[in-house]
Amino acid sequence: MVDIFDRLKEARGPLGKYQQKAEGYFMFPELEGELAPRMMFQGKEVLTWSLNNYLGLGNNPEVRKVDAEAAKEYGMAYPMGARMMSGQTKYHAELEQKLADFVEKESAYLLNYGYQGMVSIIDSLASRKDVIVYDSESHACIMDGIFLHKAKGGKSFVFPHNDIARCEKMLGFAAKKSEENGGGILVITEGVFGMAGDLGNLPPIVDLKKKHPFRLLVDDAHGFGTMGKTGFGTGEHFGVQDDIDVYFSTFAKSMAGIGAFVAGDKDIVDYLKYTMRSQIFAKSLPMPMVKGALKRLDMLINEPEHKANLWKVATALQEGLKENGFDIGATESPVTPVYFSGSVPEGTEIVIDLRENYSIFCSIVVYPVIPKGVLMLRLIPTAVHTMEDVKETIEVFKIIKANLDSGKYNKAEMTSMRIG
Repeated sequence: MVDIFDRLKEARGPLGKYQQKAEGYFMFPELEGELAPRMMFQGKEVLTWSLNNYLGLGNNPEVRKVDAEAAKEYGMAYPMGARMMSGQTKYHAELEQKLADFVEKESAYLLNYGYQGMVSIIDSLASRKDVIVYDSESHACIMDGIFLHKAKGGKSFVFPHNDIARCEKMLGFAAKKSEENGGGILVITEGVFGMAGDLGNLPPIVDLKKKHPFRLLVDDAHGFGTMGKTGFGTGEHFGVQDDIDVYFSTFAKSMAGIGAFVAGDKDIVDYLKYTMRSQIFAKSLPMPMVKGALKRLDMLINEPEHKANLWKVATALQEGLKENGFDIGATESPVTPVYFSGSVPEGTEIVIDLRENYSIFCSIVVYPVIPKGVLMLRLIPTAVHTMEDVKETIEVFKIIKANLDSGKYNKAEMTSMRIG
């Protein structure tokens, strides 16, 4: 018999095997100081492009004032208990109604966290008789929801990222399977794909409803607050919000907080309220987070200058990178990937060089998340970055690219840099 702990200590998982060399620098790095474009990392100031604080509300004085006042008045425990039992307040209900009105849906339901919320939404919406069709680049929370669906005997079909022809083909397979089972079809995709910044191909997916009966669930975590004329998301951007049957987003991005919500027809939202196990059996979202979310939502709706500043910075960053020959892929959102050709060791050296010699902090993505031989530096512009931040970053990236092209990051002396 194998001791479970012995197995775990030896395996450590796909990321854990790098713990000894990477923790504290590449993984679990500690950014310190006030939430801002410039923070402290290992004792030095760095220009950071790694915070999903799109609208800059995370350290906004008005937001912090509301957060502090709510914490002083209510503490972190109130309301005590799950919402269904003893954790309901008028402020939770007020936030839900305002969210529903903003995203032009009949009803909304507040969730404690986005990740667990999406897993539970999928679990509640799709029975084992139903079939799920989903985009291959869906977020991990969607994938875990689908794994749960499969665990209870459900069927799913995946289509290549944004490939509408293959999506329709999968719908054909799903139709046959759902007819056999006496179930229905749920299509799941995203509004903005957070890794590469491209948009979900929503208009042609919506058009497929004319030929195939299905319901559409959209995860718009990166689109809420950033996309569309008023900022309520990718559905507004494309003009298809009415055709999104279940709309989901999180507060962890534009709202710079904790929590999430799901919105749709009242009957469906009511069903979710009474079936989502992750909410029924979890403590209600604490009052400071609810009052803080109300303030953030009010600013998102009534102060468009935050979104305008975000796009001013994002546009300057993306256009500047393209003008200097950088490949930023197919992004149509503030998310700004920068692609290079190189190996994983070279990517490691690039990050060290950026942080140690140029004081720029951003995330790197390597194989197996993206293909072998490709490196991606992922930049997240915010409303509180400046044009000087953009200019500085582009100039540094030009140096980094020249170093990579010359083979500098293959040289042994680079690895001798002190880390930590």
